[in-house]
Amino acid sequence: MNARIVLLVTSPRVPAGLLTAPAWDLLRSAPAFAAADDDQSNAVRAQGVTVTVLAPDAAVDALLAAAAEHGVAVWLAGPGGDESLGRSLGLRLAREPGLAELELMYGSWDPPGARLLDVVAVMDRLVSPGGDPWKREQTHRTLAKYLLEEAYEAYDSIVADDLDALREELGDVLLQVVLHARMAQEAEHAWSIDDLAGDLVAKLIRRNPHVFAGQAVSTVDEITENWEQIKRAEKARDSAMDGIVLGQPALALAAKALQRAARAGLPVPPAAPVAGPPAGPVAEDELADQLFALVAAAHAAGLDPEGALRERVLRYIADARAAESA
Repeated sequence: MNARIVLLVTSPRVPAGLLTAPAWDLLRSAPAFAAADDDQSNAVRAQGVTVTVLAPDAAVDALLAAAAEHGVAVWLAGPGGDESLGRSLGLRLAREPGLAELELMYGSWDPPGARLLDVVAVMDRLVSPGGDPWKREQTHRTLAKYLLEEAYEAYDSIVADDLDALREELGDVLLQVVLHARMAQEAEHAWSIDDLAGDLVAKLIRRNPHVFAGQAVSTVDEITENWEQIKRAEKARDSAMDGIVLGQPALALAAKALQRAARAGLPVPPAAPVAGPPAGPVAEDELADQLFALVAAAHAAGLDPEGALRERVLRYIADARAAESA
C-alpha cells in the first residue's frame, strides 16, 4: 500500500479538539505534525496524541519520511489551512509520484452562521483601542441615520429584484447592528451582541408556539393572530397607539396609526374617494397620481407635505388616546 500524507483541516470557528471520529482515529494511529503550538494542536495533545512542531522548510521532507516509515503521516493544519504546505507537497509528489499519496481530510466544518463569529471579531478589533478612530468616536445617535440609509438601500434592491445587491446591502445593515451592539458593551447598562441574539431567540420561540410548543393552528391568519396576542401580552400596552414608531415616514406613520385604530375599534377619519376601480393595479396608479399631485401642490404653495402629514397624524394619535381614555 502506498504511503499517505493526510492534511487534516479543521474549522477555526469550532472549539479546538471538537473533531470527527475518523479524525481522532487517524491522529491516534499515525504520527502527527503541525506548524505551531496553537489551540488545536494543544487540544489534541491533551488527549494523549503526540504532535511534533516542524519548521516550514523542513515540513515536506519530515512528512515524507514519516509516511515512508509508518505508512501514514498527518499534518494538522493551522487556522489558515496551511495552503502553502499543501502546494509544496503537491509539487514534490508531482515530480516524484511514487513517494506518497496526498489526501485531504476535514476534521471539522463551519456550522451554519459560523462566519458571524468573524464579523463580531472584526468589529471588536475595529472598535477597541488601536482600531478605527472614526468608529470609536461614534455614538448610537450619530450612527442612527446610517442605519436608516442602509435599510432603505436594502429595500431598493428588493424592489429591483436584485439579489446580488440585496446580499451586499443586508451585509451593510448587519454591520450597523453589530457596530451598535459592540458600542453598547461599553455603555453604563452594558449589553453585547450575545445578549441581543439571546433576546431574539427567546422572542422567536415564544411567539411561534405552533413550531416550538406544539400549539395547533390551521391557517396563517391564526398564526398571525397568535403572534399579535402574544405581543400584546408581552408589551402590556395601555393604548393601541403605544409602540408606533413615530420616526418613520409620515405616510407609513399614518397607515400604521389607522391600522392600529381599526383593530382596536377606534374612530377613524372618513376616507376621501379614490378615483378608479375599487381595487387592483389601476386603482393603485390612480391613488399614486392623487398623492403625487398633492405633494406637487404643497411644494408649489411652499408647504412641507411630509411635515404637514406628520403633524396631522400625531394629532390623530393624541385624539385616539383621548377616545380610549373616555
